[in-house]
Amino acid sequence: MEKLGDTPSNQAPADCPSRRTVLARSLLVAGMLPAQPLWATSASMPIVGNVTGLYSVEVARIEQPKTTLDVIEQIRRFPGRIAVGGGRYSMGGQVAVRHGLHLDMRQFNQLVWLRSSARAVRVQAGMTWRDLQEHLDPHDLAVRVMQSFANFTIGGSVSVNAHGRYVGLGPVGHTVRALQLVLADGSVIEATPEQNGLLFRAAIGGYGAVGVITEVELELAKNEPIARSVVRIPLDEYTQWFRSQVLSDPDAILHNADLLAPDFSQPIATTWRRTSGKPLTVTQRLVPRRQSYTREQNVIWAVAELPGGDRLRRTWIQPEQETAEVKWLNHEASQDVAMLEPRTRAISTYVLQEYFVPGERLAVFTRSMAALARTHRANLLNVSIRHSPADTRSLLPWAPQEVFSLVLYYKQRTRDSAQASVARWTRAMIDLALRHGGRYYLPYQLHATRDQFQAAYPEAVELRKLKSQVDPWGRFLNELWRKYL
Repeated sequence: MEKLGDTPSNQAPADCPSRRTVLARSLLVAGMLPAQPLWATSASMPIVGNVTGLYSVEVARIEQPKTTLDVIEQIRRFPGRIAVGGGRYSMGGQVAVRHGLHLDMRQFNQLVWLRSSARAVRVQAGMTWRDLQEHLDPHDLAVRVMQSFANFTIGGSVSVNAHGRYVGLGPVGHTVRALQLVLADGSVIEATPEQNGLLFRAAIGGYGAVGVITEVELELAKNEPIARSVVRIPLDEYTQWFRSQVLSDPDAILHNADLLAPDFSQPIATTWRRTSGKPLTVTQRLVPRRQSYTREQNVIWAVAELPGGDRLRRTWIQPEQETAEVKWLNHEASQDVAMLEPRTRAISTYVLQEYFVPGERLAVFTRSMAALARTHRANLLNVSIRHSPADTRSLLPWAPQEVFSLVLYYKQRTRDSAQASVARWTRAMIDLALRHGGRYYLPYQLHATRDQFQAAYPEAVELRKLKSQVDPWGRFLNELWRKYL
């Protein structure tokens, strides 16, 4: 293993753990602690949920650090398992571990420095992309890669190695210059591709397996006007069309294609290109915060529940989204996920899945996916196609080669029988992706079997080996890694 970084000069060396802590950790490793640890009491255990309302996790304690020293102290003081979370948009317990400590990073959200001439920034990991955009926009700067919505925390996005619609750039890990990590013994290291490079790769897309990301240093882009164009492409022609008309176009900034229910047969391709000569049709620099999205909520309900909802979307909603528009890049990148939030999640909820397949398999996979969804009566509202080059950073890549991703947005009931039904068709989807040389994305419901996980992510062997070296007590854990790692 590579030599880990030294403790910074302004950081005191780790204290020797107490006898109680050593005993507790030894029992954890030996598997001899009770299911509910002695430091947790069932009457007082808080709940860590997520946006779907499914798979909430009982934890022993929630802490909200505001400094790296807070993180160090909380790691040293708590004797059990520790998980890290941000915006809580992961959907299967990836941010919490049962009866453990949940580090809620959302108050750990300050700007460390911004160097506009170098197009670089360093932030605390709990800052959201929307907060970062407030700092960048006055300098005519923009985030280089992020999700389509701005509510996510930056550290969380790095932990899942998120991606968006950015043409030719791939996951967010490709724009990370450096990370500050706190390890299981409380030591603080700086990790870059050159320094502590293996830990750097393991933290990007590692879902908190090797340490707590406390600071993130990012490359930035220029904020500039962009113009939308929308075309409909036959499915069999889409891959070649994308490569010749979008990927090879230096002015193409953002791109995705939507496949509409019920047949998902024709990509509606939306590309945003830089423009200097067209007047702005949207003059706001950023999407205002805390807007009302009642109209969008009603539309989602109508499409999902009313007879003829598919026809409603095709004849009324989709044409509105295909109109010509010119706006700032930062405005398009600062969308609020609230626009997708349903009126209620009590009886049913809205969930995501994502699959990655090589370009030459995209059309056949998509047709098989649609047929499988119909067989299982899955209520898919939309499938969005994105593109990514091969991931050269993460130790656990979802794109080991160039891939197209298919993001499934669907509605499911919250009752147990509905969850069991979704689990069955999810495993069938994963098998389908594996048969086509693809993979599935890990931030969602944990329906995959262990065999499916190992087939999709054989690199987990290397992650498991590294974790045993830097976290021999197995302190950093969550429900994802409890099941698969």
